[in-house]
Amino acid sequence: MTEITRVPLQPVAKGAVTKIWLGVAAIALAAGGVAYAALPPSVDVKTLTAGSGESPTADDVVLINYKGTLPDGKVFDEAKQVPMALTEVVPGFTKALVKMQRGGKYKVEIPSELAYGDKAVGDIPANTDLTFEIELIDFKSRAEIEQQQRILQQLQQMQSQGGMPGAEAPAHP
Repeated sequence: MTEITRVPLQPVAKGAVTKIWLGVAAIALAAGGVAYAALPPSVDVKTLTAGSGESPTADDVVLINYKGTLPDGKVFDEAKQVPMALTEVVPGFTKALVKMQRGGKYKVEIPSELAYGDKAVGDIPANTDLTFEIELIDFKSRAEIEQQQRILQQLQQMQSQGGMPGAEAPAHP
């Protein structure tokens, strides 16, 4: 019978296993940090007063009261009962409004990447995070708005042509 050559194993040094686990933990933390940094920026929406019912979609037109401030607290814009098409505002504003409900009041933090990014706009410097206080009064679909506009135009045309159908003709002096 032949004998297999034995290879003597060195004993594991005291603390080596701990060092290995510390190394594994450090790598896991570093990977988690890289993954966190790679996450897309997100909008933070805090409810101040809860609304009710459905939320608008990204294609809707909203009626809102709002106040926009810079990180130093300076107000850069403020308006009451303003209609806005969500397709025509910065992406962060749309992302926030689709999370809201009628009658609700909200505080919204929009990172610069979802606001104006590296462009300065008016009093807003480039790469600036924005804060908004928003009250969602109402919203309608674009189709509803277009239908209402067509009806108004038809009414205006009828009035300019002498009145409503079936109404008495205006008296001429």
